[in-house]
Amino acid sequence: MNDTIQISAERDDALVQQAYEYLLEGYMNSNHRKKKDLIEKAFVFARNAHAGVRRRSGEPYIMHPIAVATIVSREIGLGSTSICSALLHDVVEDTEYTVEDIEAQFGPKIAHIVEGLTKISGGIFGDMASAQAENFRKLLLTMGDDIRVVLVKMADRLHNMRTLDSMPPQKQYKIAGETLYIYAPLAHRLGLFAIKTELEDLSFKYEHPEIYHQIEQQISDSDQRRTEVFDRFAAPIRERLDKMGLEYEFRARVKSCYSIWKKMSRKQVPFEEVYDLYAARIVFECDNEADEKRICWNIYSEITDLYRLHPDRVRDWISTPKVNGYRALHITVMGPDGNWVEVQIRSRRMDDVDERGLAAHWKYKIGEGIEDTELTVWLQTVQDILKHPEPNALDFLDTIKLNLFASEIQVFTPRGDLISLPKDASVLDLAFTLHTEMGTHCIAGKVNHKLVPLSHKLHSGDQVEVLTSHSQTPSAEWEKFLVTAKGKTRLRAALRHNRRIVINNGENRLRNFLMANGIEMTGDVIMRIINSEQAQNKDDLFFLIGNNEIAMSDQLLRSVKPQQPSLIDRWLRNPFGGASNNKPKAETADSAEPSINTKEIYELKTEDGISNYKIAPCCRPIPGDDVVGFINENNEVIVHKQECSRAQLLKSSYGGRLVQTQWAVSREKFPASVHVEGIDRLGILQEIIYIISTNMAIDMRSLNISARDGVFSCDLDVLIADVSVVTNLCKRLKKVKGVNSASRG
Repeated sequence: MNDTIQISAERDDALVQQAYEYLLEGYMNSNHRKKKDLIEKAFVFARNAHAGVRRRSGEPYIMHPIAVATIVSREIGLGSTSICSALLHDVVEDTEYTVEDIEAQFGPKIAHIVEGLTKISGGIFGDMASAQAENFRKLLLTMGDDIRVVLVKMADRLHNMRTLDSMPPQKQYKIAGETLYIYAPLAHRLGLFAIKTELEDLSFKYEHPEIYHQIEQQISDSDQRRTEVFDRFAAPIRERLDKMGLEYEFRARVKSCYSIWKKMSRKQVPFEEVYDLYAARIVFECDNEADEKRICWNIYSEITDLYRLHPDRVRDWISTPKVNGYRALHITVMGPDGNWVEVQIRSRRMDDVDERGLAAHWKYKIGEGIEDTELTVWLQTVQDILKHPEPNALDFLDTIKLNLFASEIQVFTPRGDLISLPKDASVLDLAFTLHTEMGTHCIAGKVNHKLVPLSHKLHSGDQVEVLTSHSQTPSAEWEKFLVTAKGKTRLRAALRHNRRIVINNGENRLRNFLMANGIEMTGDVIMRIINSEQAQNKDDLFFLIGNNEIAMSDQLLRSVKPQQPSLIDRWLRNPFGGASNNKPKAETADSAEPSINTKEIYELKTEDGISNYKIAPCCRPIPGDDVVGFINENNEVIVHKQECSRAQLLKSSYGGRLVQTQWAVSREKFPASVHVEGIDRLGILQEIIYIISTNMAIDMRSLNISARDGVFSCDLDVLIADVSVVTNLCKRLKKVKGVNSASRG
């Protein structure tokens, strides 16, 4: 027995040593100043601190900090300070050591990063949305203080996702959900493209395992055909690049499973109809940064001499880089197989920065300073939002997320300053971006010298002048025109300020009115008025009064002084005497604990016409869809599709209320919608109806069809048993002459 334990310990030590040497090898081959002794010291300290502790997978716990440090070093490209922080990141949380102990051993920089990581430990999101938002604020605050805290946290999350197999399904749903909701967009904004892509794929793998493996297999099966097409496409380009005397790498980058699935879902097409499965990438060597732009455009010229250019799909991210520092020239040309192919042209330096983001700047800058002008602007925006946080936790998260994954446009001020904004930003967004006062007093704008309303959507290259008036006041309607996080938070803050003035006025009016009638304004009195006037709460009541929507009248007094019940009424209510307890039970989302066991699979079934679940109206899942259950405050299971945006938010916010579900065999029928488009011709509608009602015996509930200029569109509402029926129906409809597309709505 002792021999077995000894062998196991020796095997663990060898495993740990091998992982550490791999970490050290990567660091020693980097461009960073070599501080091997400091890393060795941190490794020994962490190994001793976590001695005897194992992960859920069974491996020694120290393997996790080593893996995080390896990601920090090899995949993000950080130096000794970040590597040591990664090795020590769980010490304060999981052992008896304190931040002061870390500082005494490793200095204030490392201690500060470890402390920042400890504050946001345990995942960003808890079961309570308020705690979730507060922890997320902490994460964002650390970004402005030391960006390395977030970068190490990103590495920590990536390794947790890579080892998620050992977690129970309910935990997998929660962690995958919050990863897709926040971490992947955050990685995108920090320019960590490779990490962002892997986080998306891993989240997708655990949320839709069957679809993930199916797409993975289809990519593998189509590899040979795809390679042949790319080789034919690339051969003449290689010939031109060789003549230019360039040293380069030309390869095809296959889309990730997640991005393929998103395109299939968005366009309602099968895998076989996703023609842009890959993007071609040319990475050339260039010692002089000043020559990069010229070489990119020379390559562009050579390629467009060979292939037809798509004029609307040229993206010059060299002259105007993305906010996260991304630089490249993107063009789309017609390939030899008749499909469009995107070609990304970039230097080796650009490629390094584009794949690894902010951290790669260190490789190209002298010293340890961070040259990050674009990122600094975004970080300042985040800090600005944090100064005006949303009182509602979920609104706060949505507001922050607005600026994480948005496509960008660039517009000019009248003075020629370049401003980056999210796609679909309005004149009002620009006004709030420039200054809060400008936003709250905005009345209109001039775009390219033409007068436009404040709701006007801007486009890249627009020159925009914001027009203001001191008499203008913000309106709640404005929120419909805003897409920037800063604009939304500033508008809501202004509205809350104005609303508070009206509320205070209404409270004083009600108090004076009641006092004039000899009534004290107690909590009970206010509650009676709230019930009588059907107000939502106390502030809502005061606002309605202050806004003159509730009059100070005799009717309001009657609600405060209800008629006393007669002796007979009182006897009927309580015929046997004794204390009567008619107080309503308080039951809120925060206080009520789910009585359903979230650790077991919940079977969705219907017995005697009564279902033990409810279908979420936002996504309307049916049997066969990948679904997740959410237990609401009434202990009802609400069923969402896995990919439903509302479900993503719930997974991020209320992980403890998620339950893994499976459909039971049932004869119940479910509503579904099908959208059909095609070329109009005589008799096509009759054929569609015949297929549905006769051939497939599907219960059709409604049909709306419209035709214009020879093109028709049709929306069908049907009752079906499961998703396979809808899939089969769409396949049958696509075979009808003239039908161009048929997809589930």
